[in-house]
Amino acid sequence: MERIRRGEKIEATDWMPDEYRKLVIKQIHMHGISEVMGAYPEKEWVPKAPNLRRKLGLIAKVQDEIGHGQLLLRVAEDLARPLGKMREEMITDVFTGKVKFHNVFHMEAPTWADAGIIGFLVDGGAIITQASLLDSSYAPYARVLQRICAEESFHMQHGESIVLALAEGTGMQREMLQEAINRWWPSMMFFFGPTEMSGAAERMMEYRIRTKTNEELRQKFIARYVPRVWALGMTIPDDKLGYDEATKRWNYTDPDWEWFGHMVKHNAGPKSQERIELRRGAHEGQAWVREAMMRASEMQLTGWAK
Repeated sequence: MERIRRGEKIEATDWMPDEYRKLVIKQIHMHGISEVMGAYPEKEWVPKAPNLRRKLGLIAKVQDEIGHGQLLLRVAEDLARPLGKMREEMITDVFTGKVKFHNVFHMEAPTWADAGIIGFLVDGGAIITQASLLDSSYAPYARVLQRICAEESFHMQHGESIVLALAEGTGMQREMLQEAINRWWPSMMFFFGPTEMSGAAERMMEYRIRTKTNEELRQKFIARYVPRVWALGMTIPDDKLGYDEATKRWNYTDPDWEWFGHMVKHNAGPKSQERIELRRGAHEGQAWVREAMMRASEMQLTGWAK
């Protein structure tokens, strides 16, 4: 703890308390799985994108998100190996509900505007969270996030481009965009977590695995995105929304904490089970590729490939 208080970073090979190790694994495991599951809402729109340029943009984004998940799970695997847990198990934990993923990736994306809003708001929110983690005390996590944050900024710009095109489009397109904002805003308020953080989250703050509270991140998101949505000529579906000069904070309507919490805990969202099954099918269907690569690696090590 003294090293952390001095601002030093912890490496995977350093000694660390079991509690610190398990909390870092918990944080990165959930983050990695959320990146993987985050590819699915937009993957659904790849075959339906309105033109080739948009299709190629979405394909690149989906590929990036899966890559982010793999990078993060490799970092988590290094920490989990002494506990006897490998990456294969970390990946398959999502099938059995042992690891949760962000609420937004349980939701439906029924229109092209939703594909844009996911990039604009969800990736925008992810950048705010991930940028705060660049100061994490766990060095390998902070390092891998430098690349992820850079790529997420491209994802946000891709979503912003779709949103701007719809905002400047026909009345029907503007209506479609407004409906997507209405669908996603409560999910984005939940995205950063409850105002009162859990005991595990508070310990992560003490260990500087995380550096910002849920409410600090939510306030930063609101301050950044409310003016942007208003500039589009759109509205935010929240009658309580407003800046309080006295407290220097934004007031907002609480999302349905109980419903969203139940959805994440029990994978009970409108698309939870369908997307988990898609992920299971992809993992099991690609098993032969992983086996072939492992076999090729073994052959190289034993000299059979010469």
